[in-house]
Amino acid sequence: MYYLGLDIGSSSIKVALVDEKTGKALGVVSEPSQEMAMSVPQTGWAEQDPDLWWQYVCQGIQKLMGQLQIEGGQINGIGIAYQMHGLVLVDAQGKVLRDAIIWCDSRAVELGDRAYHDIGSEVCDRHLLNSPGNFTASKLKWVKENEPEIFAQIAKCMLPGDYIAYRLSGKIQTSASGLSEGTLWDFKQDAPAQILLDHYKISKELLPELVPGYGVQSDVSETGGAESGLAAGTPILYRAGDQPNNALSLNVFQPGEVALTAGTSGVVYAVTDNTQIQETQRVNNFAHINHGLEGPRIGRLLCINGTGIQYRWLKDNLAVGSYTEMNQLAESVPVGSEGVVILPFGNGAERMLYNSEIGQRLLHVNFNVHNKAHLCRAALEGIAFSFVYGMEIMQQEGMPITLMRAGNDNLFQAKVFAQTLCNLIGHSIEIHDTTGAIGAAQACVLHAGGYRAFESYTSKNNHIATITPSKDVADYQKAYAAWKRELELVLNQTI
Repeated sequence: MYYLGLDIGSSSIKVALVDEKTGKALGVVSEPSQEMAMSVPQTGWAEQDPDLWWQYVCQGIQKLMGQLQIEGGQINGIGIAYQMHGLVLVDAQGKVLRDAIIWCDSRAVELGDRAYHDIGSEVCDRHLLNSPGNFTASKLKWVKENEPEIFAQIAKCMLPGDYIAYRLSGKIQTSASGLSEGTLWDFKQDAPAQILLDHYKISKELLPELVPGYGVQSDVSETGGAESGLAAGTPILYRAGDQPNNALSLNVFQPGEVALTAGTSGVVYAVTDNTQIQETQRVNNFAHINHGLEGPRIGRLLCINGTGIQYRWLKDNLAVGSYTEMNQLAESVPVGSEGVVILPFGNGAERMLYNSEIGQRLLHVNFNVHNKAHLCRAALEGIAFSFVYGMEIMQQEGMPITLMRAGNDNLFQAKVFAQTLCNLIGHSIEIHDTTGAIGAAQACVLHAGGYRAFESYTSKNNHIATITPSKDVADYQKAYAAWKRELELVLNQTI
């Protein structure tokens, strides 16, 4: 028997199947074959049709089951991971009212910033509401102010993963972890954030039914089964946003454990049990998968927008054939890139820089000395340095690091990046071979066997290597200090 995992991204939908007994991944497919369409009605906006997600979910499930010759009745549970902070709106008949406003849409930033000021930073910080910024609640407020005819028809608002679970089961549900993504969870009251709802004059009735993050949430309906190829009655056992799910995939559950992601954007996700947190403007706080089960489990998330997207931009514009070639070029240059500095912030406003949009900066290039190898190394170093800078912000509140893990993809395949980060943090990094869809499938075992069963899955199947700090890190520290000086010069002119 098997578990099925779905990962609802903004670029593609991934579907994975794992063996129920061992947790071993048997196959992963991605739909569509090209990057999924995104609508940009105005600069800074980003929308997608939720029904397209559902279409590709069904195609992916049927494709994977066909490849592996699996029937729907052989699947014993479904786990769902999804792009965070999105907003899906449906009417009383469950019909989608408008395209989803997705995670990277920035139209509601001003509304969220104003709410943080009007409610009061001390209140927001005490209740761990984050700065409401550009999260789901603020997007819903934007619809209320700008599309009143649509707002009047709303029966429920959902996150992307909630919508896919609804199409499978016919039930509209969410979790505390999901609500916390939208600044809709009050950690002090352990309930939906009435403070913010009252401020936005939004009814609590628009929120879905609350269910635990894992356990039997609902079952596949006859309609959901007919459209997806799954058997009616198959339980949905898990759902989480992509970053909490990435942490789960890496078996990161306890205080002091950190999950790292370095894809299009970069993420540091650190688990803490400390609810007395002061930094909520640059770092986000979400309910982790196991929040409340053993006391507070807060996922402290720091996001760097301009990471992998910058490296891809370089590849496309440096006349190099592959990332492998770029990584080899970077390794041919000494630590510090012989003075070249790159600030990798060319992908919009950076929350960890107080939502400043400073742009990408290329500094200290000497046309007689430097070449594209220096640019490759400076880019990887600049991305690693931005991770370190962000982790320094997180550690100002005394958060210890006991374990660091990352997936074996994207920038962690570049030795320069991984070793630079490892050396400056001063802690080893475990590399694991997993994905969001595989993690979501494996998470189904939490219902039956808890953490020990999940840990057995990951220890058997995932660990690849461990990167350890070098003995001599002085050159890395010197290069980071030079990079940090340049960043702070720009920030002093901007903030």
